Amino acid sequence: MDKRIVQLIREHYYKKFSKRHFKFGKMPIAASGKDFNWHEMVAMTEAVLDGWWTEGRFADQFEKDFAKYIGRKYCITTTSGSSANLLAIATLTSYHLGKRRLVAGDEIITLAAGFPTTVNPLILYQLVPVFVDIDLETCNVNINQLKKAISHKTKAVFLPHHFGNPFNVREIKKICKKNNLWLIEDCCDALGSKYDGRLVGSFGDIATFSFYAGHHMTMGEGGAVVSGDPLLASVARSIRDWGREYWFKTGEDTRRDKGLGSVKKGLLPQAYDHKFIFSEIGYNLKITDIQAALGLAQLKKINKFTLIRKNNFKFLIKNLQKFNQFFLFLKPEQFSDPAWFGFLITLKPDCPFARNDIINYLHQRNIVTRMFLAGNLIKQPYFQNYRIKYKTSGNLRNTEYVLLNSFWVGLYQGITNDQRKYIVRSLESFIDYFAN
Repeated sequence: MDKRIVQLIREHYYKKFSKRHFKFGKMPIAASGKDFNWHEMVAMTEAVLDGWWTEGRFADQFEKDFAKYIGRKYCITTTSGSSANLLAIATLTSYHLGKRRLVAGDEIITLAAGFPTTVNPLILYQLVPVFVDIDLETCNVNINQLKKAISHKTKAVFLPHHFGNPFNVREIKKICKKNNLWLIEDCCDALGSKYDGRLVGSFGDIATFSFYAGHHMTMGEGGAVVSGDPLLASVARSIRDWGREYWFKTGEDTRRDKGLGSVKKGLLPQAYDHKFIFSEIGYNLKITDIQAALGLAQLKKINKFTLIRKNNFKFLIKNLQKFNQFFLFLKPEQFSDPAWFGFLITLKPDCPFARNDIINYLHQRNIVTRMFLAGNLIKQPYFQNYRIKYKTSGNLRNTEYVLLNSFWVGLYQGITNDQRKYIVRSLESFIDYFAN
């Protein structure tokens, strides 16, 4: 790229986006957000100046680099983490999987304490979510309840690594192997987290990621599906690309693979244009090269971002541990090394103040807070409005508890040392006023 353009972008960045001195109580401390500099702006400008814009060379490179980073052979980028979840479930319903395909009425074990778009693809494909409870200490799946939830109709386990805290992979892998269940990892809030020294996303049959602006790295919008299985990867790419039988690189007329093996089963004329043979019920879920260029620049910083998140968590837990009589803080899952998404605070049962008291206090001091995602999905309006079919296994006592008593504050890579100190001081002053 022309050096003059690069210099102008640098000047623009430092003029508009260079960090201002933090003014206590005057500037909001976000719960999540993006962190970038002029390198990302240069990368996106380069993609714009290419004049290609749709999926191209930057997307190709991102898929290769991201797959290598996670430790999986295949990566298929998509428009969001939500569409990644949709793509993962759609892939497992493919008739190319034979007897192992998911079909209407099959049961999928998951969590009600979570985000809607982990569960929504199950609903769309007429699969039955079977909700199990979480453990309060980790906010991950309760293993005993998961075991009890398995029936002859159970075909898969679809779980998030909540707040970047990896779930108990050892036990869940054993359960899935013993019962011949698909394992889908929702890693949208956990990029960079490790379990047994391996990155999350490298354990399941298929895994999903989000690159929304509030996640560990960003494409603005964007997501990815990763897998080590060539068939799952091929089906996922087909469904993402309108349901094509063959893979064609965007803008090319030369097919890139041998196809999914469906051609002989169709009724099309012989020698029909391979680019217009469709063997899956597909969508167009591709990203743009502008997004991918941003993703490549962000991916180079992911280890730095991960370290900042970990350090921010350590700082907050060290300085807030003295309030254990009021709060329950997240405990890392055994054998895990979390790249934390947010700092979750759960009020204990005998707490002398209410959640709204502390949230309102923090908001007055310009500290943004968030709830535990959707809390308890089965209590959300759309579950009632659409009379969604689901099951629960055991009680959802802890799910209900976090719905009523949990919230979180930010610890993402854009939070400075001054800001995290301000969060601690604000919580200290709240406790001093309300609890003493």
